[in-house]
Amino acid sequence: MKFMKLGSKPDAFQTDENNVRYVASELASDITVIVGDVKFYLHKFPLLSKSSHLQKLVATSNEENSDEVYISSIPGGHAAFEICAKFCYGMIVTLNAYNVVAARCAAEFLGMHETVEKGNLTYKIDVFLSSSIFRSWKDSIIFLQSTKSLLPISEELKLVSNCIESIATKACLDVSKVDWSYSYNRKKIPEENGNDPNLNGVRIRPVPKDWWVEDLCELEIDLFKQALTSIKSKSVLSNEVVGEALKACAYRRLPGFSKGMIRCGDNIKHRSTVDAIVWLLPAQRGSVSCSFLLKLLKAAIFVESGDMAKEELLKKIGQQLEEASVNDLLIRAAEDETMMYDVNTVQRIVEEFLRQDQNAEMELLEDGHELQKISPGILSDASKLMVAKLIDGYLAEIAKDPKLPLSTFVNLANMVSGISRPAHDGIYRAIDMYLKEHPGISKSERKGICKLMDCKKLSVDACMHAVQNERLPLRVVVQVLFFEQVRAAASSGSSTPDLHKSMKDLNGGSHGSSRSATTNTDEDWDAVATAEELRALKSELASLRLNNRERNGGDSKNGVDKATISKMRGLLKSKKILIKLFSSKGQGENSGSDSSESLGSANPEEAKSTPSRNRRHSVS
Repeated sequence: MKFMKLGSKPDAFQTDENNVRYVASELASDITVIVGDVKFYLHKFPLLSKSSHLQKLVATSNEENSDEVYISSIPGGHAAFEICAKFCYGMIVTLNAYNVVAARCAAEFLGMHETVEKGNLTYKIDVFLSSSIFRSWKDSIIFLQSTKSLLPISEELKLVSNCIESIATKACLDVSKVDWSYSYNRKKIPEENGNDPNLNGVRIRPVPKDWWVEDLCELEIDLFKQALTSIKSKSVLSNEVVGEALKACAYRRLPGFSKGMIRCGDNIKHRSTVDAIVWLLPAQRGSVSCSFLLKLLKAAIFVESGDMAKEELLKKIGQQLEEASVNDLLIRAAEDETMMYDVNTVQRIVEEFLRQDQNAEMELLEDGHELQKISPGILSDASKLMVAKLIDGYLAEIAKDPKLPLSTFVNLANMVSGISRPAHDGIYRAIDMYLKEHPGISKSERKGICKLMDCKKLSVDACMHAVQNERLPLRVVVQVLFFEQVRAAASSGSSTPDLHKSMKDLNGGSHGSSRSATTNTDEDWDAVATAEELRALKSELASLRLNNRERNGGDSKNGVDKATISKMRGLLKSKKILIKLFSSKGQGENSGSDSSESLGSANPEEAKSTPSRNRRHSVS
């Protein structure tokens, strides 16, 4: 630590028991300076020769025939005044990063300038600051921290701004020029270099780019904010390094932040920390991880930060949502909420993600009388797919909440329904979890939630699970079986099975003019499959798989296909519920308009664009 010694005479200040300070001298004191609750018995000549303020106070006291002078508001209190008084007497005074701010502010208050006497205290301290304190990294941090208790005078004297400038300059230097000590978490340092014989066994540690971060985190949050703002303004360091500083500050000042929750404490102090970090976040995407942003959002919600801070976080999270994990998105709902998780906030994040494409597509260029699109959507297919899978996984987690409304589940699922994905196993898993945790939902609600998935996009394992799933409506189970047969036929190179007309209506849909003839049948289809029905369907699926293997290894493909189709028809005709359905064939093509809205439409992409598709997704 840098220090400066002033004066040459021994320290003659002494203290008695009653907050009294005096100078041991043969000369009797002729002035009493009262600073707060401490009395100083001193001599006029050494004080008045260096302090213009004391000159005025003594002149006033002489007019009142008093030898007492009151100083109630001197910066740094009686300790700072004592340093100034010792300097006036020429006694030895040692200044360092801890006490020099108070001494400088007190000297300013007392008017100890060059106009009073050359080489006065303010001048000597300013030289010490510029030549020593501000050139030392550690001393600058200590100095800046000590200015906090001496505001606003420390700012008026530019002590704060000058120190911040020195800190920012050092932080932005090339690491090859960093030759001073600094604090750094040794866990972050890579493996040390081996011993260099030319360096007499001394190990060399490379200076990391964020070497300054931990020392900066020692500052109070407002000083940290000022210092990092100055560092950012120089545009030398990368945004990732600035992001590291913000992460270190959050982990240091927000207890419990690493676990995504803030422990109880000074809520106002924590709020100021969160708000400062949000304000300092670099504008560039990817400066900090999405996981960190979501932790910060959870903290902002907990400490009740303002809407501006939370909106900024939602926007930034939406810009890199594909990086998040399901656990990152599990934001606890407020205590007065019935739901377990804050799903509305996640919906807003997804909206921000999708808005990137919408904003790009809505950007128009006026060319004469025509308006033309000038840029396509900016989101890549890979990013969209990752977000769709992320939301599928999130839905599976929140589906475990027994208080989660079906409309909330469906609305969030519909937000990513337009994102094409090769497999629907994720949304199937979420639907199954919701049905498991909410067994009391109605047939229509069960039918509506199942419309979120496309049975043709279920994997083999998911199909096997669905065929045995007693929570699914019978129509869904049969659809899964049908598409599994279609897939088996396609893999063998044979034609698609020619199923009964009613089966086609179930999967592809037919539009009729009469609903009354099939009302009971549709209700039966929407009912949950019984264990007996599932066993029969499971047996048929196993048979199909066996036939598919035989078909791949044999020469009589068509013969096996015909046998499989015949077996399928036999199964369907043997069930009372399907006999009911087939009995409606006498009504001509009137299979009921509900069948046109069946889950496994033969052309799901086409169905998505129709109004009826949108109506299907609304759950009352």
